[in-house]
Amino acid sequence: MQTFIRIHPDDKVAVALRPIPAGSTVTVDGETIVLTEDIMQGHKFALCDLEEGEQVIKYGAPVGIAAGRIAKGSWVHTHNMRTGLGDMLTYTYTPLSAGGTNTDGKRAAADKNVEGQQDVRGKQDVWRRQDQGPESEACFQGFRRPDGKAGVRNEIWIIPTVGCVNSVAKAIEKRAQESLPAKGSVEAVAAFAHPYGCSQMGEDQENTRRILADLVRHPNAGGVLVLGLGCENSNVEVLKEYIGPYDPDRVKFLVCQEEEDEVEAGVMLVQELAAYAGGFTRTRIPCSELIVGMKCGGSDGLSGITANPAVGVFSDRLIGEGGTTILTEVPEMFGAETLLMNRCENRELFQKTVAMINDFKEYFIRHDQTIYENPSPGNKMGGISTLEDKSLGCTQKSGSAPVRGVLAYGEPVEERGLNLLYAPGNDLVAATALAASGAQIVLFTTGRGTPFASPVPTVKISSNSPLYRHKKNWIDFDCGELVEGKRLEELGEELFRYVLEAASGKKVKAEEAGFHDMAIFKQGVTL
Repeated sequence: MQTFIRIHPDDKVAVALRPIPAGSTVTVDGETIVLTEDIMQGHKFALCDLEEGEQVIKYGAPVGIAAGRIAKGSWVHTHNMRTGLGDMLTYTYTPLSAGGTNTDGKRAAADKNVEGQQDVRGKQDVWRRQDQGPESEACFQGFRRPDGKAGVRNEIWIIPTVGCVNSVAKAIEKRAQESLPAKGSVEAVAAFAHPYGCSQMGEDQENTRRILADLVRHPNAGGVLVLGLGCENSNVEVLKEYIGPYDPDRVKFLVCQEEEDEVEAGVMLVQELAAYAGGFTRTRIPCSELIVGMKCGGSDGLSGITANPAVGVFSDRLIGEGGTTILTEVPEMFGAETLLMNRCENRELFQKTVAMINDFKEYFIRHDQTIYENPSPGNKMGGISTLEDKSLGCTQKSGSAPVRGVLAYGEPVEERGLNLLYAPGNDLVAATALAASGAQIVLFTTGRGTPFASPVPTVKISSNSPLYRHKKNWIDFDCGELVEGKRLEELGEELFRYVLEAASGKKVKAEEAGFHDMAIFKQGVTL
């Protein structure tokens, strides 16, 4: 059974797929290497002597700089390597051909499967089907809305305009859930508490209004109660301008200061919404209408080898059916951004991607923060040493498809295919941003585990099997099987089928627990 992987032929480090004790020998390209230290699962060891200042190569690309001399067979981590990234950079557009090469004929830094072969994505041209028409008729059972959109859930959402009414929203949710079973196809009542909506200024306030309006319009909600206080900046009348035209049977408004008993009034409105939403039934909908967000968190050294590449295969598969995926976490693109830039379908998208990357760097600089103060303590414990290391693993989720859209925070997706979204790496904020841009489902890969949810079904995908076995109440899908010998294409197809089941009504673990979370990107001052 394989104990390590050299991800790319040019790599100067390998990754332990399971703990390897000091004194063990490994053979790489016919050369025997004796490990001088214990190597934990997900952690790196040197395949050759590295001199101080030399680049540490993993994924076929630099993931850091040797902070001192590193002997062959040694553990390579934060104690003896550092980031090689700078701050603001100048980028050149070098678009990739369909085969994964640059226009000058040089292959980009490639991925590999656990066996060490290049191009784990398998069919590099699978995404081409979206232009040619889908090869199959893969579908899911979803809810067709009157505006033509498709939802994968039929829920009643209670959305506060301001944090002051969060407790009221939760009280309405609790009361309304008691009568939910009698309301036809309605699957849940969920209140989305947040601390914003007042004492905000400028773009920060605009972010809140955009995200709340996006959620009101989301097709996973068969009915929405917008719950206001009455004196907040983002009050009901203001928010209506952002929501735009709406169906009064589907969206109702309540201003608490105008009601004698706001909870009782809210429960009555939810009952009206449930009566309306309960009339929807699931129907066959093509996968071309499925929009899936992609996010990782609590990553480990296997995330970029197992779970994230599997999501990449899924992404290519869905896009091949004419569907859409959205990749976010801009700070976790730093160090791998050129791989995404060169996959942009045209120069305009390339320039938008450059602006997205540099704008986020400027956001760090404005707040006097180090741009590359990443990865997190949990990432480091799992074997990730630098931001480059994290980013090159993180971007595996994007598969091989060209970038066809670049979205601002809160901007709805319009282009089918792979989209990039401006949002931070924070799990709740990024997952909410994906939902706000139109994702009906979010795929969340992790090597550490987390119970959080988002406004839409959030599929937790483990990078290692021990996590899956230990936290079955959190984790929905195990990609650790790749370490045990399962082929990546096979696992990617299994993930595709699992997502179709989830889109057709199968509850994910967070939903079974009754979890519904949201968070908004806070960027400005609080009055």
